[in-house]
Amino acid sequence: MFVNEVNDVKIYNLSAGKSVPDWLTDRRKRSQLKKKADSRRQIELIQDFEMPGVCTSIRMSPDQQYILATGTYKPRVKCFEVSNLSIKFERCFDSEVTTFEVISDDYSKMVFLQCDRYVEIHAAHGRHYRLRIPRFGRDMKYHKPSCDMFIVGVGRDIYRLNLERGQFLQPFETDGSCLNACEVNPEHHLLVAGTKEGTVEAWDPRTKQRCSTLDVAMKLPGVKEFPSVTALKFRNGLHMGVGTASGHVLIYDIRAKQPLLVKNHLNRLPIKRLAFNPAQNAVYSLDEATLKLWDEQTGKQIAYVESTTSFNDFCTIPDTGMFFVAQEDVKMMTYYVPAMGPAPRWCSFLDNLTEEIESEVVENVYDDYQFVTAKELAELGMEHLVGSNLLKGYMHGYFMDARLYNKAKAVVEPFAFDRFRKDKIRQEIESERKSRLQLESKLPKVNKELALKIMDEQANPSNSSKQRNVPSLLEDSRFKAMFENADFAVNKSAEEYRLLAPVLNRLDKSKAKELKKRVEVAHVAELHAEEAQQREESDNDEDLFGFEKSDGEEKDDSGDEASSDDDDRREYVKEMKQAYKQVKRQREEEEELEEENGEQLQDKPADSGTTPHTNGYSQNPTTNGNRFTLTALDQHQGSSLTQQRIKKASLQDRVKVMSQLEGQVTNVGRSLGNRQMTFEVNKQKKSQFHAKKREAELKKHREERRSIVRPIKSLRLKKVNFK
Repeated sequence: MFVNEVNDVKIYNLSAGKSVPDWLTDRRKRSQLKKKADSRRQIELIQDFEMPGVCTSIRMSPDQQYILATGTYKPRVKCFEVSNLSIKFERCFDSEVTTFEVISDDYSKMVFLQCDRYVEIHAAHGRHYRLRIPRFGRDMKYHKPSCDMFIVGVGRDIYRLNLERGQFLQPFETDGSCLNACEVNPEHHLLVAGTKEGTVEAWDPRTKQRCSTLDVAMKLPGVKEFPSVTALKFRNGLHMGVGTASGHVLIYDIRAKQPLLVKNHLNRLPIKRLAFNPAQNAVYSLDEATLKLWDEQTGKQIAYVESTTSFNDFCTIPDTGMFFVAQEDVKMMTYYVPAMGPAPRWCSFLDNLTEEIESEVVENVYDDYQFVTAKELAELGMEHLVGSNLLKGYMHGYFMDARLYNKAKAVVEPFAFDRFRKDKIRQEIESERKSRLQLESKLPKVNKELALKIMDEQANPSNSSKQRNVPSLLEDSRFKAMFENADFAVNKSAEEYRLLAPVLNRLDKSKAKELKKRVEVAHVAELHAEEAQQREESDNDEDLFGFEKSDGEEKDDSGDEASSDDDDRREYVKEMKQAYKQVKRQREEEEELEEENGEQLQDKPADSGTTPHTNGYSQNPTTNGNRFTLTALDQHQGSSLTQQRIKKASLQDRVKVMSQLEGQVTNVGRSLGNRQMTFEVNKQKKSQFHAKKREAELKKHREERRSIVRPIKSLRLKKVNFK
């Protein structure tokens, strides 16, 4: 049991306490409960008063002998008998229950509205019949004189299901686009329905006609949108409560269009359910966060219950102070408020139990109060306030107003904020030092500036938590080559980079100095890490914190910042113009050189300064410096001198020479790398060339053999005479 006191009203939570696992046996559960220190204060009013997952709605039978609750999972209904304080039966459904009604005094007749448009009618033995409505339902109420079940939901129609005849009747057509709630008056049986447009329509079931329409949204103060009606409840034959989606509760006399009282929950959450306590002139109103009890005449709050999870529904026991709450949790909560009425007859022992708890210490809620001990009070110099209304004695100290405590603290310690500020600045500087040394030690060999920018953005505290948690490119294996292979280095001389350079310079201008310093520190830190650490530890506090500026200096700084922004814009525009001019000038020069080289290749006069050589190539040293032309023979011979000259030549010259020999090169764009070359391989010429070359080699080989082999004519035989 948990006891809380709000506005001198005690609220007993009979379901509070730690729960044990369901898979334990009964013997193990009892042993676990005995071991707990608070087991003696724990009360299990109804055995197994819980759902497997979530409880969606809860009701009390008209004879007050049965508690019925629906929940998940699986979708089911549980019936608890209060005379035995235990469960009586449990049934499962095919789909979740939106709401249900008990149409008999006990559990023998019930109607369940399900989320898949089905309506199930249950008897004492189980499901009796199942049918389907045209649209999704949201609420329903039973009209006893005619045995009609009124069902409202998505759409403008109020469906009438006659349970005596077992058929649908002509529906009521409302002016609203959607209906959220309905209610039947218990005395004169007037039917009211709340619409999405914020109106309440009243229908007479006897004449089947609309009696009147009440505009609720127009009476709400300070509401920009029209809130829909989400809850309806009659107190008696004349008074009615209306709950809206904006968190307002309006009390009406059905004879007037002006509300008697408007109560704001201040949560901006839809009101889910309303209930009245006529004996205490109290109203119960429920939203997802709180259940509030307030006076019907004045609107003053009596008590409230806050939720640890979302509230779904609640029901009260008439003429008592007990109510049950269904929530988004396993447990169904049971509360008892003695100020709202006595305990029910089936648990009258609660009255005696609460009287015993009166003598015990009850948890009090002190809002906007600060607890101080006697020693702290002496340090603040406020000992003379002991015994006055400004101090409330509690345990070993006192409670005092938080505003008074803050003022006294500021007078006693005027420089506390300055010390706090300096400590904060010192911590930030030390954290930056550590991160700086760690980052620079991991700089790659390629694209150092890019890696440093990535590290700086990753470690920037101004970024959101999501951006800081994103994995860095330096750690990603897919981009590993970009920081190791020199082929992926950023080429600052490329045309694309030069066009983007002004934009990048403007973005990085504020960080340029810092990046340079950090790059220099990186090189120094690798060689002199220990010396740098000693120098940093020897810094003085004055160098760290600096001096504050006067008001005049701050104004000058603001003016300088505005002027510096204008200067940055002018410099940015100027840099962009210069970059485009340089690129344009370079393009024109390239086009002129291409035209000159084309003319030289087409026209080859004998007197153009060329000097023939025996090795088969010609060179023009007086034209365009290193620019040259090759003959086909020279290209095929592939001498060492020719290969050296080809290596020294530019790519443009080599491509043009190859185009004259084997194919044709065309320009498909002005940017670097946008060239297209078409060529054809002449296999016949190559085969003829190789044949001639082979023949020349064989001829040379034969001549060498002739020069080496001794001729036969040189051998002369001498005649020898034998006698």
